[in-house]
Amino acid sequence: MRKRTLALGLTAVTAAGLLLGCSTQTKTNKTAEVTETSQTVAESKSTSETNQTDKTTITFWHSMGGVNGEAIDTLVEKFNKENTVGITVEAQYQGSYDDAINKLKSAQIGNMGADLVQIYDIGTRFMIDSGWITPMQTLIDEDKWDSNQIEPNIAAYYTVDKTLYSMPFNSSTPILYYNKDMFEKAGITKIPDSLPGIAKIGDELTQKGGAGEVISLGIYGWFFEQFGCKQQAFYADNGNGREAAATAVDFDQNGSAVKTLTAWKELTDKGYAPNVGRGGDAGLADFSAGKSAMTLGSTASLKQILTDVNGKFEVGTAYFPKVNADDKGGVSIGGGSLWALKNEDAAKEKAVWEFVKFLVSPESQAYWNSQTGYFPVTVKAHEEEVFQDNIKNFPQFKTAIDQLHDSTPQSAGALLSVFPEARQTVETEIETMLNNNKTPEDAAANMAKSINKSIADYNLLND
Repeated sequence: MRKRTLALGLTAVTAAGLLLGCSTQTKTNKTAEVTETSQTVAESKSTSETNQTDKTTITFWHSMGGVNGEAIDTLVEKFNKENTVGITVEAQYQGSYDDAINKLKSAQIGNMGADLVQIYDIGTRFMIDSGWITPMQTLIDEDKWDSNQIEPNIAAYYTVDKTLYSMPFNSSTPILYYNKDMFEKAGITKIPDSLPGIAKIGDELTQKGGAGEVISLGIYGWFFEQFGCKQQAFYADNGNGREAAATAVDFDQNGSAVKTLTAWKELTDKGYAPNVGRGGDAGLADFSAGKSAMTLGSTASLKQILTDVNGKFEVGTAYFPKVNADDKGGVSIGGGSLWALKNEDAAKEKAVWEFVKFLVSPESQAYWNSQTGYFPVTVKAHEEEVFQDNIKNFPQFKTAIDQLHDSTPQSAGALLSVFPEARQTVETEIETMLNNNKTPEDAAANMAKSINKSIADYNLLND
């Protein structure tokens, strides 16, 4: 990987306040404790290996607040108490994902201020290009660790040229939430699986089901991307930015954007999907209040929705809807992953790897899932009692698991250097279109023009 010095003024990481649906903070009480043993805290290291990490302290930057932050603190505390190789982890909350990556920008190479950092999914291309990191694949290969332990459809997002650059940690997908009581009252037994399908039952839900809104659909760039994945259409050129860095978007050329925006606008024009605002959480309040019959949201929002609904009605979950009835694509993950920073310190690098293995162990991931609603990224976490109890208590979450497994690595989604800014552009154009100021064709063309300019500027600065 050719090391680059990235310009401090890059627009790729300056979209302040960007909220990802996959980073929704849950407010559930702890329902399980981390089990007493962990397969990944090395307990049988040789003397030489132990000495390499003895009394080593590493700094871990993360962006999980609230209950999610409490879960991380619990895991860190457990690792610090139980690891036998002399490692201490200092976990430091950095605020939003944007705050964390911007703080990295201001650090000095070789003295980054952190040894391990959690970065959101759309920062992946930027981090690969930065030259700041040691790929997780390097640490995996050195340890001969079996990477098949990671869910393949999750690992696929962070894998480029057969190299896993970061370790998946908090992963989610968007799903459809629906009010079962309203559907039953309207006599609807088949849950719609496409945007046209939602339009077909709109009148029944409002006239018979008592819905004030058919669907409270937040204007969110992540949803726009997922609609493209469902169409098996690339967001960007060069294999979605995976064969080489993207030079332009592709959604305007392959027709997927216009198809998505046309179906979206039809729902709004018919009064079925009023403008409820921007962001992944924008539609959740109307749904939880019993106003809308459906909403789209992250799988990580499930427990929060159930808490807010508080038994007022039964919450159902279904796959994220298609744009066209015959679409055959899957969904891409959101969330964040763990990046090892290249600080030229062998002891710290080894300590980082021990901690990462602990965080993705079946026990840790089952606990993390039970506390946050994020997927367990480790396949064997499904065998843990904590995970099985969580599915029993929240059967709606099984939808997300099934949807993930029914997707393929080909739906992994794009890698784009300027993704944060691109999402803001997409949301602005959708909002303008829904206010009847532009056609879907105009909106798609404006999205492409603006994002392509940002890509060109980035590539010019960092060539």
